[in-house]
Amino acid sequence: MFDMWHIMNKCTVVAKRELFYAWPFGLAAWLAGLIFIDRVRGEKARATLNAVNHKIKNQKIKLWVFPEGTRRNTGELHPFKKGAFHMAIDEQIPILPVVFSSYCTFLNDKKKILNAGNIIVTALPPIATEGLTKDDLDGLMERVHWVMSDTFKQSSTEILQRYAAHSLNNKCQTSNSSNTPKLSPVRTPATGVGDDFIKHTDTVAGTTTVFDKNDYQDVMVIKKSTTLIH
Repeated sequence: MFDMWHIMNKCTVVAKRELFYAWPFGLAAWLAGLIFIDRVRGEKARATLNAVNHKIKNQKIKLWVFPEGTRRNTGELHPFKKGAFHMAIDEQIPILPVVFSSYCTFLNDKKKILNAGNIIVTALPPIATEGLTKDDLDGLMERVHWVMSDTFKQSSTEILQRYAAHSLNNKCQTSNSSNTPKLSPVRTPATGVGDDFIKHTDTVAGTTTVFDKNDYQDVMVIKKSTTLIH
């Protein structure tokens, strides 16, 4: 979020109420205008969102919502909550789906893994809500969930391929240090994404990935509007 916050202009976030009590972050977030909701009490959460909905549209404030709730590393998106979609229909505000790829290569609660890592963030085309009513709520949720889920699976596959390629390279370097022949990936210019990118083909792992040639760091472009942030 911090990596892209500067391009959002006026933006606020819907967060669970528990984060408010994680001081000093909670206090700073409240002073910055974050909207805290009680996820346990659904009616109270909806009332909070309704209270700020009209203000958000009039002042042209972007609202960042996590409709899935707390993400779990199961390899798929979970059902969305309805609050954000009610808001979008009430004020006829377009929805801009933003998809973060899987965290599984560097974050795993069960295995107690918390490392530095990379993710792919994909901004999809906005979905209009003009003319929609409450009767269209379920259809809208299904449509948004489908396009986000499809993108999530694609971007997660790409990040796993990158992780596998780097893991194999590390193993090869370790083997090479013990006088074992090193397996070298093929590095060739990648077409269609500019001269600053290379194609990493690993014949052992059977993977081909496009990377920024600056030491494989910071940026990766796989397809239109898909970037890797570090």
